[in-house]
Amino acid sequence: MYLGFIVLLWFALCGGIAAQPLRLVADSWPPFTDQRLLNNGFATDLVSTALRRAGYTVEYAQVPWARATRGLQTADYDIVIAAWYSPERARYGQFSNPYLINRVRFIQRRGGVLSFNELADLHGYRIAAVRGYEYSPEFDRDTLLQKVEVPGFVVGARMVHARRLDLAVEDEYVARYHLARELLDIRDELVFLPLPLSENPLHILVRRSHPQHAEIIAAFNRAVDQMNADGTYAALFKRHGL
Repeated sequence: MYLGFIVLLWFALCGGIAAQPLRLVADSWPPFTDQRLLNNGFATDLVSTALRRAGYTVEYAQVPWARATRGLQTADYDIVIAAWYSPERARYGQFSNPYLINRVRFIQRRGGVLSFNELADLHGYRIAAVRGYEYSPEFDRDTLLQKVEVPGFVVGARMVHARRLDLAVEDEYVARYHLARELLDIRDELVFLPLPLSENPLHILVRRSHPQHAEIIAAFNRAVDQMNADGTYAALFKRHGL
């Protein structure tokens, strides 16, 4: 009798955990994550679709990046929608397989003569970097690079255009999104350097303190594979203009 009660209680608790919506979180990073965009952006749309296919319900919150990662550690949120791998994040979260590759590139004024084969070639030049962002291990730890913190890429790009800085750095999709909108007036006066800084796989990050974190990751990975196979991924990509 007692054993039967324990078994029923266990199933009730597990069922309650599964029925609770997964709390997705991201900062504003258009075109990937932003409340102003269709279905909160491409990454949010893709991740939500995959998790719903796997049988989960989801809800979305948008907060600054530092608050998002801190909230994962304090169990205020369950999943960071878009994260690059770092050993620090891996301590408190489990990464999925990558669902996109971010190609990070430098931008300079048209007619500029800067190019590089290695980061040492850029020593002595002023580079706009978004406050709190990580771009690549080599870039982040190179203390000889003159990295100037800016609140966002748009500000950095305008500083490059005004010749206050030499370069700005950003994911290519993100840069092209802003160049077609807030920076449309100066778009033709800015150009990408040919060589990318890095190519970073993009993942979801599930808090390790969630009792089903491994199952969520496995289910998400399977769902994304199915979406690639049946054309859903390509359709989402097209829907968001990427």
